[in-house]
Amino acid sequence: QVRLVESGGGLVRTGGSLRLSCAASGISVSINAMGWYRQAPGKQRELVARISSGGTTYYADSVKGRFTISRDNAKNTVYLQMNSLKPEDTAVYYCNAVSFFHYYGQGTQVTVSS
Repeated sequence: QVRLVESGGGLVRTGGSLRLSCAASGISVSINAMGWYRQAPGKQRELVARISSGGTTYYADSVKGRFTISRDNAKNTVYLQMNSLKPEDTAVYYCNAVSFFHYYGQGTQVTVSS
């Protein structure tokens, strides 16, 4: 059974930083594509960042240069380092794993105050 557990969300001021963690079980972060999505109130869920099994990364234009996705294979954990946060980054952030299916965690709230 695949389980993804996010942590690290919270309230931060504009310009601040947060690091989200996604602890995975039942799936290996080293051989599957892993990503982070977010969903703001009234908006569709969007892909923020992804890392492939080979280590290739993708970022949405809105977060390029500010967010960094990484993984620790030994801990089977994926991270999202978020710097220079803006109010428009406020959303629930979901960890995503891609195997035969797409799996998501329960989400963690990130709120950026102006």
